[in-house]
Amino acid sequence: MKRFSALALRRRRKVLLRQLPPLQEILRGSLIERYKRCGKPGCKCANQPGHGPKYYLSVTPPEGRPEMEYVPLDFHDQVVRYLENYRSLRKLLEQICEINRELLRRREEP
Repeated sequence: MKRFSALALRRRRKVLLRQLPPLQEILRGSLIERYKRCGKPGCKCANQPGHGPKYYLSVTPPEGRPEMEYVPLDFHDQVVRYLENYRSLRKLLEQICEINRELLRRREEP
């Protein structure tokens, strides 16, 4: 990072800021795919993975146990996009923080 000028670092930070996903479309967690056997005699699920897929959002609050929320199939794609936005946001924020730390090390104005 030191090989770039302070001006180049600020420009890079502006580019990163423009890449941030819409903050109203952020979701933290994991999407879990499940199949369940119903237990009915003669049901096709007895010899297969089960009925499904059914999707669940798993989120662990800062203080607590993981919580599971059923995700209807109609919302699957939206939830996947929101989860990807969260991961993208974290990566972009880390890069922005790295630039800010470098500017601070150099005693440059952010």
